[in-house]
Amino acid sequence: MLVYFELQEANFAILCVTFILIKESKIIEDMSSSPQLVCVNDYEKKAIGILDANARGYYQSGADDEQTLHDNVADFKKWRIRPKMMVDVSRVNLQTSLLGSNIAFPICIAPTASHKLAHPQGEIASALAARAMDTCFVLSTLATTSAQSLAESVPNSLKWYQLYITKNRNIAKEMVKRAETYGYKALVLTVDTPLLGTRRADVRNRYRLPPHLRMENFDGISALSTELNAKKKGSGLSIFTHEFFDQSVTWADIAWLKSITSLPVVVKGVLTAEDAEHAISAGVAAIIVSNHGARQLDGVSSTIMALSEVVRQVGGRVEVYVDGGVRTGTDILKALALGARAVFLGRPVLYALAVSGEQGVRDILTMLARELKLAMQLSGQTDVNDLSKDLVVHESRIARL
Repeated sequence: MLVYFELQEANFAILCVTFILIKESKIIEDMSSSPQLVCVNDYEKKAIGILDANARGYYQSGADDEQTLHDNVADFKKWRIRPKMMVDVSRVNLQTSLLGSNIAFPICIAPTASHKLAHPQGEIASALAARAMDTCFVLSTLATTSAQSLAESVPNSLKWYQLYITKNRNIAKEMVKRAETYGYKALVLTVDTPLLGTRRADVRNRYRLPPHLRMENFDGISALSTELNAKKKGSGLSIFTHEFFDQSVTWADIAWLKSITSLPVVVKGVLTAEDAEHAISAGVAAIIVSNHGARQLDGVSSTIMALSEVVRQVGGRVEVYVDGGVRTGTDILKALALGARAVFLGRPVLYALAVSGEQGVRDILTMLARELKLAMQLSGQTDVNDLSKDLVVHESRIARL
């Protein structure tokens, strides 16, 4: 009888262990079947579940009906790749340069405001990721980290400073002086924002920075009044820009900007051949084809559709870059083939930052660089500096053929 009970206890123990192992195996199986972050869109979906309504609306929204917001992404798909076969693609070069500064790949971080809405480290985390990946980071005037703090936290890196010209020119002068003092290598003048476009999500949410955050680049500027400080705390961004951005700025004012700095001036927000020519005549060093992430004037061209016109007009006289709608390595390949020297990322960086801070931004840069390399290998290309327009064709031409 004793032997019987011992056998029963042993069987019960075996059953318990078996149950635990099965349960643990099920947990492992569930974990392994959980969604993986394998593309930019995965990061966006995950970030949307993390961000609060204020930040989510600010990052996601485009102007008015968001037609151009949709087109920025969708129009990349209208360009088709014409691959070349039987090419030795065992070695592929992704390295290039921006205004003489070398970068590991033609994927950079565009100026976007308020990174601390996504992560406590904010712009510093994004800039650290850019440094780790050996590429360029552009700090926004409306950042939640100052130019000085960023430079001190992320030394020995390629940083540019984005600028708006304010009604009080002393404020702009002070920002330019700081950019020079703290080692920024270029000024990126945004030319498409005399006023802020209507972003309906921001209107509905009455968007503003939470009380613990501020636009730090305006701190300590002697020309800045207490009225501005009050508006920073209590008013929406649209009111702020209306009050302090200069709506009278013209191409002639680039001469004024060049007169107060030795830094090269890059203009951001050009969509037409005419404005590209104005920019070159004004003496800029480079042009970013951009529609401000489709956040200004709805109904304008997507940036990938505007790129060819600008590149053709520029004719190699200055470098041309593009931002807006880039989500895959094949998007980057198409932009480079159409004449862009590099692409700049906005929303994808903010979403990656929200998901996992600096590491998220590193991961998304790595992911896109890997996708670009594979797209080049599969299309018979070996150097990002040698891509030509015959690599891509618009789908409307294919339909005619």
